[in-house]
Amino acid sequence: MSKVVIIMGSKADLEWANSIVEVLHLFEIQSVVRIASAHKVPLKCYNLIKEYEKENVVFITIAGMSNALSGFTDAQTHCPVIACPPYSDKFGGADLYSSIRMPSGVAPLTILSPENAALSAAKIIGLTNAAIKAKVVEYQEKKRNELEEADNKLNC
Repeated sequence: MSKVVIIMGSKADLEWANSIVEVLHLFEIQSVVRIASAHKVPLKCYNLIKEYEKENVVFITIAGMSNALSGFTDAQTHCPVIACPPYSDKFGGADLYSSIRMPSGVAPLTILSPENAALSAAKIIGLTNAAIKAKVVEYQEKKRNELEEADNKLNC
């Protein structure tokens, strides 16, 4: 497992997907970005899931409003699924309910930040890939150092 497959509900989600891809590149993780709506093209979506799961990938799904994509993807695969829905002020956060309320047996992780979705995928891959694990440890250390530097600057 060393690839992340990002499935977007529509091309409107491309900027969000690119934010995830950018962070995945820091970990040197290969990614594939596809468009397949669980509502509009469920058979295409299903076929993509079945095609990529043969590689034991991590899926990251991006769909807002009524996010059937994340639950649909998770219910069709044994691979980890991370839902990373783009937040919209338009619905006052209510659009996120479709990402966090899932039926029994359907368990995509929901992570709102593209950076953190990529980090979580890297951690999952790092369980079986020592090189990725080392990059995760380095990344976390860098984040801790940034906080220490900021604190030191305030207290000088």
